[in-house]
Amino acid sequence: QVQLMESGGGSVQAGGSLRLSCTASGYTYNPCTVGWFRQVSGKEREIVANIALVDGSTYVRASVKGRFTISQDNAKNMLYLQMNDLQPDDTAVYYCAAGRKGGGICSWKDWGQGTQVTVSS
Repeated sequence: QVQLMESGGGSVQAGGSLRLSCTASGYTYNPCTVGWFRQVSGKEREIVANIALVDGSTYVRASVKGRFTISQDNAKNMLYLQMNDLQPDDTAVYYCAAGRKGGGICSWKDWGQGTQVTVSS
């Protein structure tokens, strides 16, 4: 369907910054939302931030408010996550995702392979 690929992960000390990028390829479509998730080993995947494309509104989870910023460049089919003041609790595999409407509901359907972010204290 559509292929998503993350990049920009790595290892950084607490207080450092990273910028994650997500590139879309293959069949193009208009998703209802795009965003970033993260998952720690043994834990459930959790949403980090997303953009509702119907109006451009942005959501970020409380634990990263003021530190993470989600943005997109539609002309380049790119999605970004700027992560500042990283903390050890931010260590996780980060995934970009896109949602599509079905039955009147916007649900997450397409996922990247993930990129590792490791923050050391």
